[in-house]
Amino acid sequence: MLHFLIFGITLGLSAGFSPGPLLSLVIYETINNNVTSGIKVALAPLATDVPIILFTFFVLTRLSQSDILLGIITLPGSALLFYLGIQNIFTKGENSRQNKISGNTFLKGILVNLFSLHPYLFWFTIGAPAISKARTISFAASLAFILGFYICLISSKVLIAILVGRAKNFLNGKIYHYLMRIIGLSLIIFSLILFLEALTILGFI
Repeated sequence: MLHFLIFGITLGLSAGFSPGPLLSLVIYETINNNVTSGIKVALAPLATDVPIILFTFFVLTRLSQSDILLGIITLPGSALLFYLGIQNIFTKGENSRQNKISGNTFLKGILVNLFSLHPYLFWFTIGAPAISKARTISFAASLAFILGFYICLISSKVLIAILVGRAKNFLNGKIYHYLMRIIGLSLIIFSLILFLEALTILGFI
C-alpha cells in the first residue's frame, strides 16, 4: 500500500507544479484578483475528475480479465510518465500571462480542466492501470493512491497561489527549478517501474 501512496503523491506533486492550462489560470487569478481566487481555481479538479474516475472504473471492470490489454495500456502510460519527468527536469518556469475569461473563478477552473487533455490522458494511461493493480492488493491500496494524488495535486496548486500572492517571481526562482527536477527524477523512476510491469504482464519478462 505504501508503494501506491508514494506513487500517488509523486504524480500529484508533478501534476500540481507542472506548467499547464490550470496552473496558468491559478497564477492569473491570483495576480489579477487575489489568493482566494487562485485557490478556487485550484479546487476545480475535485469537481471535474469525479466523472472521469467513475468512467475509468467502469472501463477497468471490463479490462480486469485481460492482462494483455492492461499491459498495452501501461506501456504508453510509462512513456507519458517518462516524458513528463524529462519535461519537469528541463522546465524553465511558468508563463503567468493568461487571457482573461469572464465569470466565476471556480467555474473557470472547471471549464479549463474539463476541456484539457491532461486529466483524460492521465487516468487512462497511468491512473487506470495503477488503480487496477492496487485493487488486486486491497481496496486500501487503491484509496491510498487516489488520496495521495488528489491531496498533493490540490495542495500544491493552493501553495502556488499563496506563494504567487506573496512573491510573484517564485515560479521563475531556483526553489521551483530544484523542486521540478526532483519530481522529474521520481517520475522517470516510476516510468521505468511501469515499463517493467508492462513487460511482465505481456510475458516478455
